[in-house]
Amino acid sequence: MLLGWIELILLGLPLYLFSFLPGERRGGWYVRLFRFWCRAFVHALGVDLRLHQKNLRALPDRYLLIANHPSAFEDIGIPALFDVDSLAKIEVRDWWLVGRISVAAGTLFVARESRSSRANAMRLIEQRLGEGRNVSLYPEGGVKGMHLHDSFHHGVFDISLRTGIPIVPVFIHYESQQDFYWGRQTLPQKLLQIMRTQNNRANYYLFDAFEPGEYADKRSYNAAVYQRYLAWQHKYLE
Repeated sequence: MLLGWIELILLGLPLYLFSFLPGERRGGWYVRLFRFWCRAFVHALGVDLRLHQKNLRALPDRYLLIANHPSAFEDIGIPALFDVDSLAKIEVRDWWLVGRISVAAGTLFVARESRSSRANAMRLIEQRLGEGRNVSLYPEGGVKGMHLHDSFHHGVFDISLRTGIPIVPVFIHYESQQDFYWGRQTLPQKLLQIMRTQNNRANYYLFDAFEPGEYADKRSYNAAVYQRYLAWQHKYLE
């Protein structure tokens, strides 16, 4: 774990310094370095991150990645495993060090309680997809609990239908759910609890993409995907 923190610092310092370069001078190399940094962060926290490839087909060339969102850990776990630009809550932008690096790496931000911010985030997601990037987001709209929230928001399904870009689902299961679940703790408190967990296994289950052409509208699309997530929850959590 100590080696992980040394690695994290050695990668984090240049990432932070390079974040002051003009945006047009940062290319794919910065995103690749950011992903290495996320893996170092996983190592530093002592988490045993496992990708379970349950998909029978290869990943699409471009995709929207969705996942359930029980913890703060997904903010590094998802980019550690997938080449995506993430959508995060706007508060992340102001986090010391991490915020500036996330901005420079192409993270998108949304004020969840603002309708105009949500609409703008959807436009930016479509723009990134048009530029050839993949984007990850959480249809629950934030950390709602250890188990799935009552419903998913329609936004990602609307984008998928309008762009024709498929949705790749990831179901996340932390074997020590209580230690990873982000409730009322501050971020440092949550990270410390993760480091002290007695079961450090994080399982990320990757399944075949949902094709938008198979659904008539965003509501039926949403309902079908949500039902699949309920089935995965029953299989892996209950």
